[in-house]
Amino acid sequence: MAEKTPQTYANHRRYDPAIHVFTFGVLSISFLLTVWRTVRSPSLENFGWVVVAAAAIVLLFKVRGYALKVQDRIIRLEERLRLEKLLSEPLRGRIGDVSVGQLIGLRFAPDGEVEELVRQALEEQLSGEEIKKRIKVWRPDTFRV
Repeated sequence: MAEKTPQTYANHRRYDPAIHVFTFGVLSISFLLTVWRTVRSPSLENFGWVVVAAAAIVLLFKVRGYALKVQDRIIRLEERLRLEKLLSEPLRGRIGDVSVGQLIGLRFAPDGEVEELVRQALEEQLSGEEIKKRIKVWRPDTFRV
């Protein structure tokens, strides 16, 4: 999927209007309307619709969360394989010490910056966000959920 502008730290977060605006907006409005209707006209049926509307919002967040968790697992695998190829000893032996958050941050680093960033991440206990901020040349990831 081609991006219109080059990806950087400032714009790398994925924003999907279909999910973040339309779906969440429709479900939120439905929930608020069912609560309003239940307050105005309390009944077991109306309360049931409030529960259904709340469940739809929870479902939206859970489904999105599951997709992100799978994405994180794939990134973890890809980056560990990449580190196996790029790191020299003794850093290669410490790949297991790199946290998932750090691996997620490292996915944006080009091959030439990985070794130094891994060293810094392990020595300074950098978060994924801190790693992303230290990247000099951004390696875009356009296949994100």
